[in-house]
Amino acid sequence: MTAVAVSCFTASAQTLTLEKPDILRKVGLVQKLNGQLPLDTVFLDETGKTVHLGDYFRDGKPVVLALVYYKCPMLCNLELDGTFAALKRITLTPGADYRVVALSFDPRETPQLAAAKRESYLKKFSKPEAAEGIHFLTGQEEAIRLVTDAAGFHYAYDKRQDQFAHASGIMVVTPHGRLARYFYGIHYNERDLRLGLVEASEEKIGSPADEIILVCFPYDPTAGRYDIAIMNLLRAAGGLTAIVMFAWLFLMFRKDRALKRRNGGIDQHGQWRSV
Repeated sequence: MTAVAVSCFTASAQTLTLEKPDILRKVGLVQKLNGQLPLDTVFLDETGKTVHLGDYFRDGKPVVLALVYYKCPMLCNLELDGTFAALKRITLTPGADYRVVALSFDPRETPQLAAAKRESYLKKFSKPEAAEGIHFLTGQEEAIRLVTDAAGFHYAYDKRQDQFAHASGIMVVTPHGRLARYFYGIHYNERDLRLGLVEASEEKIGSPADEIILVCFPYDPTAGRYDIAIMNLLRAAGGLTAIVMFAWLFLMFRKDRALKRRNGGIDQHGQWRSV
């Protein structure tokens, strides 16, 4: 199993090495395969009704769990987009075959916000029959922490920017609430996701996935923005690449001309001639 950490606005850590901000040391998504979710935790659904997490595990169906926050300006929307795009391409249907549960880890968010977010994804999913299997929850911090800790989802709040630093990934959970599969990033292979749902429905636990951690956090140190600094590095690297490519093409062109001249393929005026 390999692990690569990147941010939602940077290249991979293999490309650029920068000092990690302290807040990002608290962020991650640790696989806790076969771990049990706390099904007795209490939340509010998108209508404002009080529910238990276990309410979505009582019909013998697996669950796709997405830990997000609905006002996230960056990665959460991409994660949800990728989740529903992949689910739309598989033959299984929410409600009939599995459930989707999105849980906000921001305790300030409301059922009204959850309802609006849910409605936007129901429209994108374009399967009216799927509505009964798609749920967007909000809750109190204590209940949220119990679920995120059980799932290995670690995040941190930055008060100055009023944003959360967090990783991106979804989990497939068995009907008994055990963590069966982790999918990292924002794009998910529909075949793997379907297989994960089928196996989870039989209470099977998958193998550890390769970790490619996307971290959402616009870090701003004392001298300039973290993301802008990195973008400048990327631009500089791109400019250097262009210069190297131009120089290589120029050298190849001169080499080719010299070769043709030696072979009689170019005359004294620089014109090509057949040989």
